[in-house]
Amino acid sequence: MDEMRSDLDYAAIAAVLKSELGLLGSPVAIKLVGSEKQIPAGMEEVAEQMKHCQMVSLARKEGKSFYATKEKHQCMGGAWALGLRERTPSLKSGEFYFALGKYESWAACRRTIEHVPHLPSGETYATLYSPLESTPFSPHVVLIVAEPKSMLKMAQSILYRLGGRFHAEMSGIQSVCSDATATVYMSGKPNISLGCDGSRKFSGIADGEMVMGLPGELLAEIAHSLPIVVGAVGSKK
Repeated sequence: MDEMRSDLDYAAIAAVLKSELGLLGSPVAIKLVGSEKQIPAGMEEVAEQMKHCQMVSLARKEGKSFYATKEKHQCMGGAWALGLRERTPSLKSGEFYFALGKYESWAACRRTIEHVPHLPSGETYATLYSPLESTPFSPHVVLIVAEPKSMLKMAQSILYRLGGRFHAEMSGIQSVCSDATATVYMSGKPNISLGCDGSRKFSGIADGEMVMGLPGELLAEIAHSLPIVVGAVGSKK
């Protein structure tokens, strides 16, 4: 049984997101489950080991619905951020990112890693993925990959009712797993990430695209406000 109390028309919401944002692929529904019994009946596990960002791309570009246990998560950093595995010693010490040449010192790496939002290790049994329009589960997070102009419209839609400011949080690493999934899952707030070298290399995120994670609970509000914002007199046509 799904623990979400809302009964949304995900196909209709996906259609709004696709048409108003001009998406090249599908919005991706993601759910983090704590036990095997929470996986929808008939849903199959992904066949090969791959990274979380690659799994997102599989749902986004190829329309695949599937789940992945920790054994199918190839990226240790992503598996740790999503609560599937313990953090590896090299990731914890800073050695891993220091070896990639992105920081001047192990200390700088460690400071960054210590601030990467992540779920408690071992809390997640499996991650579920599906195109939003055909999702068999109520998503915790919906990922959108789009150009900056589309992200602008999403940010404006999020602020449409209450106003205020949109605060993005990122560090240039673990963009799809932590920035757009774990951060959003735990905070209940949308987040925009610039993407990272790994996700751009392995999952086909284009140079002109960004990544947004949206809490599943905000889908209905976004579907309502997005067409209004896009069609507003003050919006660039």
